[in-house]
Amino acid sequence: MAKAATAATLLGMKVIGIAGPAGSGKSTVARLLAKRPGFAHLDCDGLVREAYRPGGPAHAPLVARFGKVIVGPDGAIDRPKLGELVIADPAAKADLEAIVHPVVAEAVREAIASHRARGTDILLVEGALLAASPHVERSLFDLVVWIEVPEPERRRRLARVFPPEVAARRLALGRGVARPADPRLRTIDGVGSPEEVAARLLALAEA
Repeated sequence: MAKAATAATLLGMKVIGIAGPAGSGKSTVARLLAKRPGFAHLDCDGLVREAYRPGGPAHAPLVARFGKVIVGPDGAIDRPKLGELVIADPAAKADLEAIVHPVVAEAVREAIASHRARGTDILLVEGALLAASPHVERSLFDLVVWIEVPEPERRRRLARVFPPEVAARRLALGRGVARPADPRLRTIDGVGSPEEVAARLLALAEA
């Protein structure tokens, strides 16, 4: 029996980017929506972890730029240590992004092609870099949504999940992730329950 056509095969897969600073709820909302039939979730942070492993595409360039001090006991890039080096150094942060963002952007492109071939209806691509990085090809996305949450609420959320020092570091890094002034970027209110925020995003995704 022939396989029934999905929305992806009839209309083309829709790719939705989800952006926002740490604590905005990107992961929670994306994982919640990915439980729906035809939806899938791609986490850019997971792509970064793969790139930071020994032999990963970003590993050697990062070590060449920042030194072996950023290599952890397991041979992978020590992300907290790397974060300490770039958090107060704009030039170092720019170098980091110039190395990592193109790698992640290419991995996103490959994942989109794979999901399209598998018949995914709506692919949710989650990552803070999606809205602002010059290395991300925005034409790959049908829509990019920014989740807006005030800093005090993001601080409370991070404190519930991470040790104090980790939460503080993530919040500090998030201050450098501002909403770009792009008229194509849609914004939703990220305050409320995960289900409420997911419903707001779903309304845009299915429009």
